Amino acid sequence: MFKDSNTPKYEKLYLDKQNAKISGVCSGLGDYFGIDPMVIRISAVIIGLLGGGIIILGYIILAIFLKAKPVDMYESKQEGEFWKSVRTEPSNTVRDVRYKFRDIERRLRAAEAHVTSPQYNLNKEINDL
Repeated sequence: MFKDSNTPKYEKLYLDKQNAKISGVCSGLGDYFGIDPMVIRISAVIIGLLGGGIIILGYIILAIFLKAKPVDMYESKQEGEFWKSVRTEPSNTVRDVRYKFRDIERRLRAAEAHVTSPQYNLNKEINDL
């Protein structure tokens, strides 16, 4: 929202016009924070009824100043879910990436051990005959 223009698209707060009911503020907030937009909508209505105009003023300001979420922001739905998890639970994302790298490293070590084993060389020489 008020970040530098060099900030990646997936780290910014947008209006989510594709899932909007009125202007996309609640669905954009839900997407950004990883919360169901219906929860935000219900909360906004309850706070608006109890608290008065501050929530309505905030909604109008966000609706005016936020840009619409680009349609081509993510290449796939999986990429969108990944960046949503990065915003909402970054420690889990780091843990998952570490796990994937460890798994890749384990498989590379197994492949290296197989290729450098004497059995591999013997099989290769037999197949070359």
